[in-house]
Amino acid sequence: MVEVALHHRYDRDGFALEAAFAAPPRGVTTLFGPSGCGKSTILAAVAGLLRPRQGRVALDGMVLLDTAAGIFVAPERRRCGVVFQDARLFPHLSVETNLRYGLRRAPREAEGPGFEEVVALLGIGHLLARRPAGLSGGERQRVALGRALLSRPRMLLMDEPLAALDAARRTEVLPFLARLRDAARMPILYVTHALEEVDALADHLVVLDHGRVLAEGPVAEIALRTDLPLAARRDAGVLLDCTVLAAPEGGLARLGFAGGELLTTLHPGAVGTRLRVRLRARDVAVAVQEPQGISTQNVLPATLAEIRPAGEPQEVFLRLAVGPSTVLARITRDSLERLALRPGMPVWALLKAVTFDHRVAAPPEHAP
Repeated sequence: MVEVALHHRYDRDGFALEAAFAAPPRGVTTLFGPSGCGKSTILAAVAGLLRPRQGRVALDGMVLLDTAAGIFVAPERRRCGVVFQDARLFPHLSVETNLRYGLRRAPREAEGPGFEEVVALLGIGHLLARRPAGLSGGERQRVALGRALLSRPRMLLMDEPLAALDAARRTEVLPFLARLRDAARMPILYVTHALEEVDALADHLVVLDHGRVLAEGPVAEIALRTDLPLAARRDAGVLLDCTVLAAPEGGLARLGFAGGELLTTLHPGAVGTRLRVRLRARDVAVAVQEPQGISTQNVLPATLAEIRPAGEPQEVFLRLAVGPSTVLARITRDSLERLALRPGMPVWALLKAVTFDHRVAAPPEHAP
């Protein structure tokens, strides 16, 4: 487990950080929030690149920082693999030499993946003879990930590693990050302000704003919170764990989740693939009678569990129970009154669109 409690201020009237959270011993803990909220400051303090005024950082019981006890472990002794927005590769060295530099920095007794395993994991075997100037932005970031992993760290720290990439390059790198997350047996702290990266990678989510932790917990639970700034986003919604039940037939793939099935025009993978689906609240409509003769094919029986205010005064969130799963719908107050909606009544959820992340939780042969 990673324990973080920090208090820091830049100058007398500067930015103030007052944040505390605990990250699970494995998987990706994402620090999420707008620019300037303190995400990178936290990462710098964990890495030892910043000495906060007050604080404590511990990894699996080993204290890396405790200002009250006068403990400050030097950055090079913390064994944190750090990946920044820019890859920071040595321009005069080949990809292979850059990677082996990370391997040379690994403690002799440290266990971890070998050179060939990391190269295969990140799909960079064909790049080994090249120099960084001959790589795309996405390729450089994959090499930087490999170098960090080969240093055999006890923890990986990623500071918005995709922020400098365009949409195409981000799409290229995300599957490799997901593969790395599933292969690494260590905690990963990942800084981002991009919700698509949260959906694709996060297991645990820490929501920050103005230097404070607003909420932390499993990402699916935080996504359901309508009292957080996340709910004000137009892409706010829930995350469902799904399994591909049928490959596209007539252009549609069939997904199963705890509560029903979904049809989608996207191509989420082979039968048995497990993935996470974001259902945006604005894409969910409700009906008080079972619809007939409509084009929408995802019509799910549900129970209206709760009505909550939304960020806009003329809108509300509906929490819909679809079997054991919860779906959020965002509708106008006019619709709420016109349909006489109230908690406990049966409704039908109409899902106009679903969006997918890149997470594959298990290979098809191991899927339930």
